[in-house]
Amino acid sequence: MRLRCTLVLFLGWWAGLRAAGPAYTAILSAYPPETAAVRQQFVSDPGGGFTRHVIAGVAYDTGVVAGRPVLLFQAGMSMVNAAYQLQIALDRFTVARVLFAGVAGGVNPDLAVADVVIPDRWAYHAEAAYLNADGQGGYIVPEYLHPQLKNFGMIFPDAVTVIREGETEPHRQPFFAADPALLRVAGRVAPHLRGLTYGGRPIKIQVGGTGVTGPVFLDNADYRKWVRAVWDAECTDMESTAYAQVCWANRTPFLIVRGLSDLAGGQHAPNPINENENAVSVLAAKTVRAIYDQLPP
Repeated sequence: MRLRCTLVLFLGWWAGLRAAGPAYTAILSAYPPETAAVRQQFVSDPGGGFTRHVIAGVAYDTGVVAGRPVLLFQAGMSMVNAAYQLQIALDRFTVARVLFAGVAGGVNPDLAVADVVIPDRWAYHAEAAYLNADGQGGYIVPEYLHPQLKNFGMIFPDAVTVIREGETEPHRQPFFAADPALLRVAGRVAPHLRGLTYGGRPIKIQVGGTGVTGPVFLDNADYRKWVRAVWDAECTDMESTAYAQVCWANRTPFLIVRGLSDLAGGQHAPNPINENENAVSVLAAKTVRAIYDQLPP
C-alpha cells in the first residue's frame, strides 16, 4: 500500500511538472534534407541555445526562437515512424501546436515542381482492401466492406477507424482537418511569399485542398490520376495523415506545409526528387518560418 501511494504521488508530481513546463510549437521534418532546411530557418547557430533530449533513440531539441519555445525533431519516414515519434513528443512535452515542413509528390496537374501546398485536410489513399477478381470483370467484395470510393483495380480504398479520449465508440473517418486558425495565418502569409522562386520561376503557394498519404513512394501516372479523381488531391506523401491522425487523437492543432519535389509519376522522365529535395525543402521551411513568425505570442 505504501509503495502504491508513493507511486501515485510521484505520477501526480510528474504530471504537474509537465503541465507547468513551456508550451512548445513542435516543428517536424521527416528525413535529412527536410531537417537541414528546418534547422537552417530555426537554428542560426546549430546546437547553440538548444537542449537535446534523446527518447527511445529519437533526438528532440528544445529551445527558444523569436521569444517562443520550440521543439524540433526529425520524426522519421513513413507512417508508423511518423505516428509513434510524434506521439512520444506529445506524451513527454507540452505541445501547443504542430507544424511540419517537407516535400511531397504533386498530384494536381495545375501545380509544378517547387510549388508549395498547405492542405486543409488529409486522407489515407492506401487504407484499403486488396481483392480477388471474380472472373466476370469485377471483384469479390467481403461482407464487411461497403465501397464508397472508386477502386483502382484490385485496390478498394476505405476510411480508417478511429477513437479518442471522450468518445465511446470507434468510427470511420475519411479525413483529418488542419487547424482553422493556423490555416488563416497561412492564408495571410502566402501573398507575402510571392518572391520565392525556383529555377527563375515564381512558385505558387496554395492554401487549402486535400493531401493524401500512404506507405509508398508514389511514382505512377495512372495511380496519380486515380488519387486526383477520388480525393481531388493536391499532393501525396508518406507521413502527413499519420501526423494529422495523432494530432486529432490528442486534440492538438496542426498545419502541414509540403513543397513539391516531384510529380508522383506525372513527369515524362525518371523521377527528379533527388535533384529537387534539398532546394524544395528550403522553400517549405521558409514558408513554415513565415507562418511561425505570425503566430500569436
